[in-house]
Amino acid sequence: MNTRQQEHPLFLLTDLCFAYRQNRVFENIDLQLQSGKFYGLIGANGSGKSTLLELLMGTLSPLSGIIRYKDKTLANYSRQELATKLALVPQHFSMDFEYRVRDVVLMGRHPHIPRFSLPSGHDNEAVEQAMETMDINHLQNRHIIALSGGELQRVVMARALAQETEVLILDEATSNLDIQHTIGIMQVMRKRVAEKGLTVIAAIHDLNLAAAFCDDCIVLKEGHIFANASVQEIFTSDLLQSVFSVEATINQDTETHHPQIQFRYQ
Repeated sequence: MNTRQQEHPLFLLTDLCFAYRQNRVFENIDLQLQSGKFYGLIGANGSGKSTLLELLMGTLSPLSGIIRYKDKTLANYSRQELATKLALVPQHFSMDFEYRVRDVVLMGRHPHIPRFSLPSGHDNEAVEQAMETMDINHLQNRHIIALSGGELQRVVMARALAQETEVLILDEATSNLDIQHTIGIMQVMRKRVAEKGLTVIAAIHDLNLAAAFCDDCIVLKEGHIFANASVQEIFTSDLLQSVFSVEATINQDTETHHPQIQFRYQ
């Protein structure tokens, strides 16, 4: 399937190559991403999902090729500029200090707070709203080292929401959560894409979650983009067999018209 074209894409990757030392991860990647969409990034383990997200965040630099964000190359943005535009929720997060939960969420506001200034009323409001959205208000005075893995992940998600960026990048961010909070977060993302024009780019392990909540999916295989299209086009029995070596039947949700995947076990 061909990468979708747009006159003014949010991200534009051209002839992108990346390697860890002698291990080539990506070869000649071309990709366009539009604003205001929920993208799922899927592929087998080791296909480069986390690496691609780090390249989009600017924390890794390509071996060759160009990544453009809006009107200029990603490398020409300062770290401060990028922090006001892009937020990341990693799969694993740790801190060695006994920060309170509220203090960690407030860290999401640091790119917006002038140096040596105190948080404004809007900063505090953004923190409160993010904690409420992630259902962690009751944890705000707890130290993060005392939290469970699932609670900590919701704190990190709240920090990213408080950052109020144009783009939210999730690296399997729901992997430590129970099903209630996983679905809750996906619903929040879906709503913000629809109502606020947020762009979400999420590496997702659970294919049914990707099918249910994403607009489009980008499929990675062996250092290349195997497919990039709507979830209705992506989730076919042939693709799942080709990429994941699994057999599945694809049905359609009667209300959302999104695919539902039923895996076949021998």
